[in-house]
Amino acid sequence: MSARGHAFGIDIGGSGVKGAAVDLATGELVQERIKVPTPQPSTPHAVAEAVAKVVAQAGWDGPVGITMPSVVIGGLIRTAANIDKAWIGTDARALFSTALGGREVTVLNDADAAGLAEDRYGAAKDLSGLVMLLTFGTGIGSAVMYHGVLMPNSELGHIEVDGREAEHRAAASIKDKLGLSYPEWAAEVSKVLVTLENLFWPNVFVAGGGISRDYQEWIPLLTNRTPVVAADLKNTAGIVGAAMAVSAGIAP
Repeated sequence: MSARGHAFGIDIGGSGVKGAAVDLATGELVQERIKVPTPQPSTPHAVAEAVAKVVAQAGWDGPVGITMPSVVIGGLIRTAANIDKAWIGTDARALFSTALGGREVTVLNDADAAGLAEDRYGAAKDLSGLVMLLTFGTGIGSAVMYHGVLMPNSELGHIEVDGREAEHRAAASIKDKLGLSYPEWAAEVSKVLVTLENLFWPNVFVAGGGISRDYQEWIPLLTNRTPVVAADLKNTAGIVGAAMAVSAGIAP
């Protein structure tokens, strides 16, 4: 299966490998999302087999865009968050291409993919200037877009805020671990956002991750000066952004 105006994206996470074909005109999935469990341990070859399984189940025979929870430079994996440390130094583009029979593959950071999708189809589609997407989950992922152009591998979740890494202060997992109320957690998120806006002066923050579904519970409580909006695409953003990347030849 392959169709003009469609592209295929796969989003690799700590618990699942998810993929679908995407209509690039609308950003909508054109088939039911396919998901298989992320192998444990999540070694490179085991994950590559899972990716091949998703593509085969979809019946897709064209290029594939793939996200990784990692810094990705020239197809090489430089960090490993929520996946096996054996990934570090792996040529993921070559690995996945081989697993998929030699077809064209693009590999990029998962938050960067979500940023591309939100900028084109989601919460930031009508915004200009500097847009920062932050995904609040186990850690804090980030994507920086300037007038629609991605600046890859920003890793802003690791910036220090009052002596602690941002994601150790304000990831959604910290809220759960410490049993914080929304007002308590929003105060920590505000500290992170103030630090970032003082350094970068973005036009808007887009808040993603699973906790963005409850945005009405915490975004109104934030005290930073830059507007914050909830992400629109939710759990399809990585897939959509990966499909966009392979279609446009974006290869950080």
